[in-house]
Amino acid sequence: MQNLNTTNKISDKTKGIICLLLSALSFAVMSLFVNLSGDMPVWQKAFFRNIVAVVISLSLLFKSKEGFKIKKSSLPGLFMRATFGTIGILANFYAISKINIADALILNKMSPFFAIIASIFVLNERATLKQWLTVFVAFIGSLFVVKPAFIISIINGTEIAGGGEFPAIIGLVGGVSAGIAYTFLRKVKLNGERGNVVVAFFSIFSCLVLMPFIFFTYQPITKFQLLMLLGAGVSACCGQITITAAYGYCPAKEISIYDYSTVIFAAILGFIFLQQIPDKWSILGYIIIILASLYSFIYNNRRK
Repeated sequence: MQNLNTTNKISDKTKGIICLLLSALSFAVMSLFVNLSGDMPVWQKAFFRNIVAVVISLSLLFKSKEGFKIKKSSLPGLFMRATFGTIGILANFYAISKINIADALILNKMSPFFAIIASIFVLNERATLKQWLTVFVAFIGSLFVVKPAFIISIINGTEIAGGGEFPAIIGLVGGVSAGIAYTFLRKVKLNGERGNVVVAFFSIFSCLVLMPFIFFTYQPITKFQLLMLLGAGVSACCGQITITAAYGYCPAKEISIYDYSTVIFAAILGFIFLQQIPDKWSILGYIIIILASLYSFIYNNRRK
């Protein structure tokens, strides 16, 4: 019986890692579509991204036996998850539209670092020193990939050309918001809330919040832009469902490091479709992140 329980625990963690990698790929594809959709208000991009998730998640819920039933005890966590999730999406989409998609995504995928900090206050979870060091190493690797303009300007004492500082900072705000959102996501999952309910609540909440902004800043879109936005919505919904499942299987501090694989997928897609070629520093960053992920996987399994 003991061996069976150990196998089940390992199986849950493996499922969490697989779901997180699928989520990373889905969000990388979403970012490509958002970039290809061109210049339009960020509110519209975020709305289209979420309206598709509303349709898909609600259709899945209505086909289920339970329907769209929410536990009252989950409501505070769902509102906090939806609020910070919406802020994270807006910040991420803005960054994607202004800077390299791999750079924007790695800024957003600093969220695991902030998720560990948020977990201390929200979930009373404690990470070990080695887990903190692993996340820190991955964070250093992300800096090689991003080469943030605002850090370079501080070191060189020069101003930023082309206004690159503001989009980078907004992208980082998106990472902070996403980390907090994922922490509340795990909280409602631990409370027994279904994944499709979490996705539907977040998507509906976000669309309702964005509607007033769209009303005052609406910009007509072409058929190509509509197609790209629908593609972004479908891929985002896939990413949302898989990441919800991932953090339901396993705590963020044990698998969140794999979320950094998004930047690798984004770099590949950027090279193929946008002719974006990573430099030697970015490649070094990818290697550091992969090694950190591998060490995290080995360490957590040995710790089990």
